[in-house]
This record gives sequence, structure tokens and C-alpha cells, in this order.
Amino acid sequence: MIKFITALGFQALLGCAFSAQAQNAQDYPTKPVKIIVSFTAGGTTDIIARSVGQNLAEKLKQPFVVENKPGSGGNIGNEMAARAPADGYTVTIASVGPIAINPTLYKDLRYDPLVDLVPVVLIADVPNVLVVSPNLPVNTFAEFVAYAKAKPKGTLNYSSTGTGTSSHLSSFMLMEAVGVEAQHIPYKGAEALNDLIASRIDFMFATIPSVIGQIKGGKLRAIAVSSPKPSRSLPGVPTVAESGFPDFSAGSWFGMLAPKGTPQAIIDKLNKEVNLAMIPLERRFVQEGADPVGGTAAYFQDFIRAEHLKWKKVVIDSGAIPR
Repeated sequence: MIKFITALGFQALLGCAFSAQAQNAQDYPTKPVKIIVSFTAGGTTDIIARSVGQNLAEKLKQPFVVENKPGSGGNIGNEMAARAPADGYTVTIASVGPIAINPTLYKDLRYDPLVDLVPVVLIADVPNVLVVSPNLPVNTFAEFVAYAKAKPKGTLNYSSTGTGTSSHLSSFMLMEAVGVEAQHIPYKGAEALNDLIASRIDFMFATIPSVIGQIKGGKLRAIAVSSPKPSRSLPGVPTVAESGFPDFSAGSWFGMLAPKGTPQAIIDKLNKEVNLAMIPLERRFVQEGADPVGGTAAYFQDFIRAEHLKWKKVVIDSGAIPR
């Protein structure tokens, strides 16, 4: 015999479910939490993840363990996070590339980062900084543009951390904006910076944390930052926008996401705790080249959608994938 639940009975069941979920969130976490980072140790994503994880561990009395799962432009680690149990004990701290750029750049993704991962909180904005070889005879953005325009087409070159990365696409956007053709030379990892320092490369856009030491040490010269507003990490370095190109905005960002289906109460708790972590971490982040952001999960969701649309056009226009 089929038993039908009355409306009042159904509401009671819902109330019990929500009550249990709230209780689970209140007790959460009761065991270690895994933070998947889809890039190698020592990079910007890894630095941010370990800083946030340490703070959360101290406050919530459970380890937040970073696991580095690099490969395929961040797709390997993020796919692992997306396929993990949606119980709050696996999250990822990811960046603009794997979340907003890769859905356009890669046609064979076995998961959809825009669907299979749900936003928790936007942690930090990390502007890209235009850095030049110490031997390049430019000190300002205006001098850089004049120098680039005076060179024959294709003789100026720039490096990146890979085709379709924020580093590559930011440089492409800049060359389009100023009307210059330059040769793109993609690298994997630190070799891009090494060749720039050695003056085998003319310029590149890099995340501030990855080059702030070389800038302060005089090995690289900072010309401009890619964000709409100046970076607190590099006071005195102008933005591209205020240097004559007001619509220019390109950079990296980093945020926490969880597998689709993670209970909303746990999402809300993680969002709250990471926002609180930004207070003691602010000074450290700024020193390392990141501007803390925070905000609601809904804000991060809308932000990701806007970023995906923006970068989709740039990826196609750049020729990083066939049109």
C-alpha cells in the first residue's frame, strides 16, 4: 500500500532536513578538509590556498590540507574537485584560467567548471603587471608604447606561462589596444621569467606575486598593472587604464569553489569563515601582491559569469583556439 504524505507532514520532513543540515554545518568540520590546488607548489594559487587553509585550520580546529594536482592548465585538479563527494570536505582554490577561460579554450573538458563547481567566495584579485627586461630602454608606459610602435612588426616579443593563459591573453589585449604586433612565445612555468630577466624576451604580463621579488630586487622593471585600480602591492605603478586606455582591464583572481551539491549551509559557513580570514591575512596578501576581496557566494557567481563572457571573446580573437 502506498502511503501519501500530507502537506503538513511534508513540511515537517523538510523542516527536519533543514534542521539536520543546519546542525551539520554548525558542527562542520569534524575531520580534515582537502583543498585541491590545480597548480604546482609555490605558485600564486598555492600561496593563497596555504595562507587561507592555515587560518581556517586554526579557527575551525581541523586541518585544511592543500593537495597540489597540476596539469592540463588546471583542468586535472579542478576535475578531481568537481567529482569529489559534495560533503564540504573537498574544495578547490582556483584561478581565472581553469574557471573562466578554460571552458572556451578546451573543447574536450570532461566536466564543466561553470556548472560542476559552485562558488564559495572570491578570495583575492591579483592584477597582472607589465614587466620588461632590465635592458629594454623604457621606464614608463608611454615610453613602452612609443618603443613598441617604433619597432618593425613582429620583432618585439613577449613570453607567457602558456597559450590561452591570463598572461598570454593580457598581452594580446594590450597589443590590440595600442596597435602593435609582437611575437608570442609561450613557456611552461618559471622559464618565461628566466628568459625575460636574461633579456631574451622583451616583456610579459605576470601575476604580481610571481614577480614582486624580482621587481624589488631590480631584476625586472614594472611598467603598468592591468587592473582598473592601482595595486596596493605596487604603489606608484600606474594602471594601463589611467595611462590612456580606460577600457583596459585584465588580470587574475582566486577563489574557493566546492563540488556541485555541497549543502548550502556549509557553503555559507565557509564563505563566512574565509571572509573573516581576510582581516588578519590582508597585510600579508598585499605584501605578496594580492588584493583581498571577499563577499558573498552570489557575488562570486555573478563575477564568474561576467569573466567567462569577457575572456571567451579574447580567447577567440587571440587565435588561441580555431575560430
